[in-house]
Amino acid sequence: MSDLHRLSIRELSEGLAQAKFSSRELTEHYLKRIAKIDTQVQSYITVTAEQALAQADAADAAIKAGHATTLTGLPIAHKDIFCTQGIKTTAGSKMLDNFISPYDATVVAKGKAAGLVTLGKVNMDEFAMGSTSENPHFGSTKNPWNLEHVPGGSSGGSAAVVAADLAPFATGTDTGGSIRQPASFCGLTGLKPTYGRVSRFGMIAYASSMDQGGPMARSAEDCAYLMNVMAGHDAKDSTSVQKEVDDYVANLNGTSVKGLRIGIPKQYFNVQGLDADVKARVEESLKKLEEMGATLVEIDLNMTEAYVPTYYLIAPAEASSNLQRFDGVRYGYRCENPVDLMDLYKRSRSEGFGTEVQRRILIGTYALSAGYYDAYYVKAQKVRRLIQQDFLKAFENVDMIAAPSAPTTAYKIGANLSPTEMYLGDIYTLAVNLAGLPAINAPVGFDKNNLPVGLQLIGNYWSESQLLSVVHQYQQATDWHTKRAAIAEENA
Repeated sequence: MSDLHRLSIRELSEGLAQAKFSSRELTEHYLKRIAKIDTQVQSYITVTAEQALAQADAADAAIKAGHATTLTGLPIAHKDIFCTQGIKTTAGSKMLDNFISPYDATVVAKGKAAGLVTLGKVNMDEFAMGSTSENPHFGSTKNPWNLEHVPGGSSGGSAAVVAADLAPFATGTDTGGSIRQPASFCGLTGLKPTYGRVSRFGMIAYASSMDQGGPMARSAEDCAYLMNVMAGHDAKDSTSVQKEVDDYVANLNGTSVKGLRIGIPKQYFNVQGLDADVKARVEESLKKLEEMGATLVEIDLNMTEAYVPTYYLIAPAEASSNLQRFDGVRYGYRCENPVDLMDLYKRSRSEGFGTEVQRRILIGTYALSAGYYDAYYVKAQKVRRLIQQDFLKAFENVDMIAAPSAPTTAYKIGANLSPTEMYLGDIYTLAVNLAGLPAINAPVGFDKNNLPVGLQLIGNYWSESQLLSVVHQYQQATDWHTKRAAIAEENA
């Protein structure tokens, strides 16, 4: 029973169904690991041990009565951006440090309906704005592969809990790479679905036209199990699309790699700052896919230079609008002893928001202000359409597009990257969100410092099954996804 954390989602599901162990035993196993190991990793903001054990007992009763789903009794960690009824939901911010949500996000509610057991809520960049999970309010989450490095962001806590085997899988959100980049930094598989595939109801908004929830796990197969629960139309989310949901698990072998045309954008592999080890590992993974029968096709994505400036106009503009509700009046952080209403607003926001969140609110407010709206925001929206058209033109000739997930491996904690350096690190992920496309990260090796490297595959709209299938088959032919950090091998 000491190695339950080494089992895949399928193995855990089968073990519960065959009564090899109970959900309570499995949940207790993870809670013991959290108590022992998370003092080093610092991935959880809130551990819900009492509730988790109650949910586990209910799951065991459902299994015994024959009412279980495939995932009944399996533990999960939720990014602390998803509202959870009766449990603190902070979005990684002092602004919401005392917020107890009165309802569940749809993603959480679907997990509960499937019988998943919530272990707790995990750390993240404040309001999902950042790439390192060095949170100014809740501390820096560590990368399990090297505790001196970041796990990536903004879903860094979600990546760290899985990489350290403190949860078998986790929910994440991706607005500009926040699932794919931490998955790359922590050696995991992470899927950013098509915009509208997963409900955003109850997911605290950053940039509403780009936010999308998705699964993070060790393998494509594990992600497929969670996607079967997360995906689908939700009447509570006006951007949720009414489209039939695939059985992602059943389709894991549904796409033949043989004859698959993978686009290789020449602009992506000539980006300044692309680490030599990252480039080498990604090229080796593409060679492996070629050996498996795929055809590599060189393509042009001519709008590459526009990704960063376009995103960092539109996303902050939407953030400034979404975050105006946090004013110290109705809920959330309120400054002490305000002298008047203006003082209440100013100090509540300046004390409640961290530096990066304030920076993006200011950029966005400027871009939306009178006199600059047409020059910046409207122009950025026009360029966004050109970026989308650039991808659609490429998909006329290829089935998917390959790229690194990030130009480097994980940064050192305290590296104090300038905002420009941090934003340029998102070069490979931003366009997917601007265009609303699906994309997946797969671990494909390590750099000279034994830090993980990730391959990103970008698909056309609604091609999640295809992306999961191709990565699944790649993972049948390789073992990078089975590698574990030393800290993950510790037994509780």
